[in-house]
Amino acid sequence: PVGTWLLYLPCTWSIGLAAEPGCLPDWHMLSLFGIGAVLMRGAGCTINDMWDRDYDKKVARTASRPLAAGDISTFQSFVFLGGQLSLALCVLLCLNYYSIVLGAASLSLVITYPLMKRITYWPQLILGLTFNWGALLGWSAIKGSCEWSVCLPLYLAGVMWTLVYDTIYAHQDKRDDIIIGVKSTALQFQEDTKQWLSGFSLAMLLSLCMAGMNCNQTFPYYSAVAAIGAHLAHQIYTLDIDKPEDCWKKFASNRTVGVLLFVGIVLGNL
Repeated sequence: PVGTWLLYLPCTWSIGLAAEPGCLPDWHMLSLFGIGAVLMRGAGCTINDMWDRDYDKKVARTASRPLAAGDISTFQSFVFLGGQLSLALCVLLCLNYYSIVLGAASLSLVITYPLMKRITYWPQLILGLTFNWGALLGWSAIKGSCEWSVCLPLYLAGVMWTLVYDTIYAHQDKRDDIIIGVKSTALQFQEDTKQWLSGFSLAMLLSLCMAGMNCNQTFPYYSAVAAIGAHLAHQIYTLDIDKPEDCWKKFASNRTVGVLLFVGIVLGNL
């Protein structure tokens, strides 16, 4: 459920920023993107489990997943994936033509992301590019095209945010990852993790300020950005990268970061 929120929230930011001054975000679009987030997060998990079924067997946290445990066959998972993607396509076809093309373009990232941990120590960056596509799509769904001076900084902020929370998440599995030979930013940064997370957080906050300035956001928006900065600072300062339960707690708290920004956007618009 946390992962679905983390996929959905960048969509809400973009839809909120695209609303006219003095207006609430488009609730129809928020609902549509909510359904899309559930479906595409599910499809991403299915694809991930299909690629990783042999790895998942060797990791304590993932050994009980249906494919890894042998509860379902690869063919059954293909059928299930087909159902998920078909329903997600129905949601996408409710949008304008520009958004349909833009949304379809993200599918290559969804399919290839699970392979990245075999190739690079930066799979979290690819996840960021994938998970924050809604920061582009939400705006185009409202406006008919992207305003790049707003959408690109917002997208970059989301990518930096993903590098923060998914590096923390990856520290849960680092011992197993070393044994089975997969890569992550947690293994790349090791004891320097907090310095890297601080840099990503700063880049996120600067990008959010740029996005806000480029669409004439107001005081509540920047107050939310400041609150996010405080939340991230506390999260990083108190993080214990060697305690999986603390890593999970910090990872899950990032839903609060996304909600804070959405509330700031809505109040700033009003």
